[in-house]
Amino acid sequence: MKPKRAKSVALIILGGMFLGGVPALAQTQGSQPTQTPAPADKSKPTTPVPAPLTLDSSAPPVNAEEDGAMKVFRDAPVADVAAKDKLGEDFLQKYPQSRYRIEVYSWLVKGYLSQGQVDKMEAAGEKELELMPNDAQTLAILGSTLPRAISSATPEPEKRLAKAESYSKKALEIVPTYPKPDNISDETFTAAKNQTMALAYGGLGIVAIRRGKFAEAIPNLEQSVKLDPNPDPVNYYLLGIANEKASHFDDAVTAFTKCAAIPGGGIQATCKTSIDEAKKLAATQMSAPK
Repeated sequence: MKPKRAKSVALIILGGMFLGGVPALAQTQGSQPTQTPAPADKSKPTTPVPAPLTLDSSAPPVNAEEDGAMKVFRDAPVADVAAKDKLGEDFLQKYPQSRYRIEVYSWLVKGYLSQGQVDKMEAAGEKELELMPNDAQTLAILGSTLPRAISSATPEPEKRLAKAESYSKKALEIVPTYPKPDNISDETFTAAKNQTMALAYGGLGIVAIRRGKFAEAIPNLEQSVKLDPNPDPVNYYLLGIANEKASHFDDAVTAFTKCAAIPGGGIQATCKTSIDEAKKLAATQMSAPK
């Protein structure tokens, strides 16, 4: 990878974390669905976020004060992510053993991600997974975000990649096992599953690219953009890079072209330049067989 290209890839991988909303597919305790924060990047088209899948197995109320505090948290508008995050933090500090803490952690994972607070997102996600290891949504969010957030300053990056890979693979194993609740339509249920799997496949693709395994990255990134109704342009860009490095130049041109056609994300210009570079390589080098 050329130095200039390497630098741009690092910046785009970091920036891509905050594109669009995250799907809602989780089994949570408590009687109310977890809300999903508003997308950080308003320029990326979004679709209505499906309600989370819930299994209401909560215990009787601990006390009226706790229930009241939870109602305040739930009623807080999702548009003010920072304020809702603060309410969640205050709730957990006051009620560290609350029966509602899974729901609060689930929100904080998405809220911190929206705010670009990756370390806090990771900590909240790990605490939630200690309580509910099979939350496919949180697994997919962590699996797709952690490899994007790696930089030259990240300690033991391979351990981080291994963790992200494990999260993504587990999410993909769990999603097909979710039973469809009666109060969710087939269309909404399928959309929630597909969006969660798109995150997980994207995470595996980024992990492979970080390791220089470009041929391995291609099918995962292809699955990610195929399943996501509003694909992340960063994933198309990375798919283009993976194909280019694997000497699949025509496929690289196709991926870069799709990336350049998606408004927002701040990488249209980079993708347009990459189209020309891939075409030049196709004209001067032999493409590898698939």
